[in-house]
Amino acid sequence: MEDKRILYVSSEVVPYLAENEVSLQSYEMPKMINDLGGQIRIFMPRYGNINERRHQLHEVIRLSGMNLVVNDMDMPLIIKVASIPKERIQVYFIDNDEYFKRKATFSDEEGVLYPDNDERAIFFAKGVVETVKKLNWVPDVIHVHGWMAALLPVYLKHYYKDEGIFAETKIISSVYEQGFEGELDVNLLDKILFDNISKEAVDVIEKPTYENIMKLSVMHSDAVVVGSEAISPTLTKFIESSNKPFLPFGTKENMKEVYPLFIKNQVL
Repeated sequence: MEDKRILYVSSEVVPYLAENEVSLQSYEMPKMINDLGGQIRIFMPRYGNINERRHQLHEVIRLSGMNLVVNDMDMPLIIKVASIPKERIQVYFIDNDEYFKRKATFSDEEGVLYPDNDERAIFFAKGVVETVKKLNWVPDVIHVHGWMAALLPVYLKHYYKDEGIFAETKIISSVYEQGFEGELDVNLLDKILFDNISKEAVDVIEKPTYENIMKLSVMHSDAVVVGSEAISPTLTKFIESSNKPFLPFGTKENMKEVYPLFIKNQVL
């Protein structure tokens, strides 16, 4: 993995948010590749419950200031950066006051999903790509974790399809059991169609459930990693029938061996 550039795009990452399957693997996998000499960067949303002072986040003025269009609205993009202590891994935070200032991640105090989670996911996907373009840092692989990041593959394959810097980039999606109950905004499909992405490419999310959003991510990825010991039978069947290389669930120690080989031999 020496000098391979791998971009990790995740809904959640430790130590910035609480430990769960998504946040832990979004830390452990980059560390594995970093330890093998790979070049690593991580992107995640800058939720309002992330302590900026404790984690030493600071705004990158040269990357901020752009407006991204989400559902025909101009939304300012703010980029912040920090480093994971002891690991020399840079983490970039996609921020916007309207979408990410509230003091929680995906739902309110009653556990009700935020009604604009769909727009937050679109903003996050576009923000990652636009920031990577500004950095002029071309990843060999983009590895996506968590449903808030799951729209990135479809945007890369369609909305940004003419961006030459991503022509050789491969996309991996990790699929987890951890998702959400119910559905995102029923108009998510229309908001994506607004970006001139064909209905045929995204009609699987006509009903925007967690499973359907993960199916969309898998459809537009080059490979899949199963991130949970038990995911739903329908998702398992979908992954197996996708004819894409996939890495079954493994323990942390097992993944240290098989994950880098999977990238080297089946993705690149």
